[in-house]
This record gives sequence, structure tokens and C-alpha cells, in this order.
Amino acid sequence: MYTFLRMLADSWGMLSMLLIFLGIIVWAFRPGTKKLYKDISDIPFRNDEFKGDDNG
Repeated sequence: MYTFLRMLADSWGMLSMLLIFLGIIVWAFRPGTKKLYKDISDIPFRNDEFKGDDNG
């Protein structure tokens, strides 16, 4: 039983992790997401006025 489970984890486990990894890569670089990622990367710069400290 242990040998069978070990063989199953080595072959099908590795294949499933590879497919999940490739799916994430394809999802991240899918067409049409450049605008979305650009908008997300600009979040820190949306409020570009520096307010200063509240302590002084």
C-alpha cells in the first residue's frame, strides 16, 4: 500500500502541481490584463500630495 501511494504521489502529484503552475502562469499573462496590471501598479501614486506628519 505504501509503495502504491508513493508511486501515485510521485507521478500524479507532480503532474497536477505542474498543471496548476502552468495554469497560474497562463492566467497571469492572459491577453487584456496589461491595463489592469498598470492600474494596480499605480495605486501607491494616486494620492500624490504629501500631507506631512500629524505630530507637527
